[in-house]
Amino acid sequence: MSAPSIPIYSESTPLAAAAFGDRRALGAAELPPPRSALDSWHRAVILGGGGHYAAARAELRSLRSRTTDPVLLSLAASTEGSLLRQLGWHARAAVADGRAAALILPARAERGSEVGPDHADAVCDALTGLAADALGTGRLTLATRLLWRSRDALDPEQLRWRPWVRWHWVSAETALASGRPDPARTHAAAAVELAERGPSIRHRVKSRLLVAAAAAAAGDTERARVLAEAVAAECREYGLLPLRWACAMLRAGVSVDGAAAAAGAEAADCAAAIARRGGRFRPDGAA
Repeated sequence: MSAPSIPIYSESTPLAAAAFGDRRALGAAELPPPRSALDSWHRAVILGGGGHYAAARAELRSLRSRTTDPVLLSLAASTEGSLLRQLGWHARAAVADGRAAALILPARAERGSEVGPDHADAVCDALTGLAADALGTGRLTLATRLLWRSRDALDPEQLRWRPWVRWHWVSAETALASGRPDPARTHAAAAVELAERGPSIRHRVKSRLLVAAAAAAAGDTERARVLAEAVAAECREYGLLPLRWACAMLRAGVSVDGAAAAAGAEAADCAAAIARRGGRFRPDGAA
């Protein structure tokens, strides 16, 4: 299977390009107004990538009022699940991802689109999201089953770069949680390869962060530190606040002395900024 050089659908609008291109994440006031439900989804993706959680949730509510299309409604539910999962609310995310699956799995599949996500994209988002939720609640066997079910829905030619990258992310995370750093490194490397051929800086940055995490799990802390520092710089440059927080947490774990303290302080600053933008991290022990 060979990776594509272009995405399956084109960046046909400024919002699509901002959601899945190489531009800095923007706030709601900086974005063009939505003209369609698809625009609202793109806006929610952009806002979530920048850590504007309250604004992203508002955009998803707007989307639901604009359409009855099961693809977009399912993608909205999957995006809601992703926002919750980023903040540690995996059990709540599973409710949203379950809703996404219920909306799209019974729906009639249409041919792949060149101008927007379609049935296959929504199916993969829902199932991969459910796998990540299961992983976050300690159900590794269920996560693995859902990943294989999601893989069955993916195109074998890897034309859909985004679902494939997401599948490799969760596969890498599942391997890490299972104490298997070698498969984690393989999946993280595959995600990087695919993401680098696609248009999205956010997907490239997160894939590189997973490579750093897999290196740390394998005991290669020096490589993990070097990679994580490079990822941190990209997160700052492109305004990817949630990834910047995750990267700072990793750096705090693999660095020493003053560097570890500085990374911990950066993680705390990011968490405070996320809270100001409507993101509430799940406290330890909360359901």
